[in-house]
Amino acid sequence: QVQLVESGGGLVQPGGSLRLSCAASGFTLDYYAIAWFRQAPGKEREGVSCLSTTDGLTYYTESVKDRFIISRDNAKNTVYLQMNSLRPEDTAVYFCATARYNFWATRWDSGDMYDAWGQGTQVTVSS
Repeated sequence: QVQLVESGGGLVQPGGSLRLSCAASGFTLDYYAIAWFRQAPGKEREGVSCLSTTDGLTYYTESVKDRFIISRDNAKNTVYLQMNSLRPEDTAVYFCATARYNFWATRWDSGDMYDAWGQGTQVTVSS
């Protein structure tokens, strides 16, 4: 059973930075992709970024492109999301997720592509 634990969230001022971490227990090479999603109250879950474990390709939703960077430390089974130039609209609970089977790159931002989820970490961007 894969367990994903997010950390690094908190309160930050607009324009600030945070780095989120997702530690995976039981992670293996069977997993095709690792992604970050976020959800704000009253909003749909949104794909933020994704990293393909097989070819290293990365994906970002347009609103975070050029501000966020996803990366992975294979030795630590940990994926990171470096968030820069944060905006109030980035406020949400951020979730880490992994996809093992039937991963399609064209649908990387669809939640139903993923079969394991962390509990989430709160990110609040406010003055």
